[in-house]
Amino acid sequence: MKIVRKSVVCFVLTGTLSLIAWAQQDSAPTNSGTSQNQPASTSTEKQDSAPQPATADKDPQNQDAKPSAQQNSSAGVQSSAGTPSIQEEQQAPATTNAEGQPVRAIHQQPKRILGVMPNYRAVSAGALPPPPTTKEAFKIATQNTFDYSSFVFVGVTSGLAFWTEAHPSIGENGMPAYWGYYWRGFLDKASGNYLVIFALPSVLHEDERYYAKGAGNGSFLGRGIYAASRILITPDYHGHNTFNTSEVLGRAMSQGLSSTYYPQADRTVGALAVKFGWAMGRDALTNVFREFWPDISVHVLHRHP
Repeated sequence: MKIVRKSVVCFVLTGTLSLIAWAQQDSAPTNSGTSQNQPASTSTEKQDSAPQPATADKDPQNQDAKPSAQQNSSAGVQSSAGTPSIQEEQQAPATTNAEGQPVRAIHQQPKRILGVMPNYRAVSAGALPPPPTTKEAFKIATQNTFDYSSFVFVGVTSGLAFWTEAHPSIGENGMPAYWGYYWRGFLDKASGNYLVIFALPSVLHEDERYYAKGAGNGSFLGRGIYAASRILITPDYHGHNTFNTSEVLGRAMSQGLSSTYYPQADRTVGALAVKFGWAMGRDALTNVFREFWPDISVHVLHRHP
């Protein structure tokens, strides 16, 4: 019961930070992310007031970002009143570059790697999406936490920890000990995701998505160093690189919270520092894998990313 109470305290703290982030987002003035949606609403108003349906084609942004839409029948264009759907508005920035042209296949980041590994935080090379809203950040954190592959991943890592007796105080008596590793590992992953991806970035206005460089934008070594260094450098909501406080502080806070539900022997500063190092290293390697996955998919597997 004591462990359960401590686990509840852990999630109450995480939830409190989340509510603070949400409240700040609601009370903050419109940022650059929402301002990019303004032209769409203005264009819609103009189309509703204009007597000629042909004014739907006068939006230069629609002409650049979606040239194929102008080749459709006039009936199809008029049916949508020239206004892109919500899904199109969310997906278009992630698949087009600054010139409005589609991102090349070798630069595109898939939603899943190998159809299994979630890749929701990756941005295709050359794409320029608007800053994530609080709801979008919350959705990404939730997807990364409760995706079916997350349960499999925690199961594998818990099995390795159980086999190597990473935490002897948890025990070694078969399934009860394995379950002790599993639920603690899942809490580690959940608290880390919501702090690093959602709560702290929403408060600090940091974009925790990974912006890939892509093939042709630097040497192999340079791209690898760039990818690994993103755990320390990230863009803010204005597109300026800044110290990645959300990643570093979020992982540190997650380890601090884990001290409430791990055995006493695993609450030392040294033990927490080791876990913090593993978490940071895992994120760095994940970024490197994201960076080179389109190259592997196209040149090695001969398939679209």
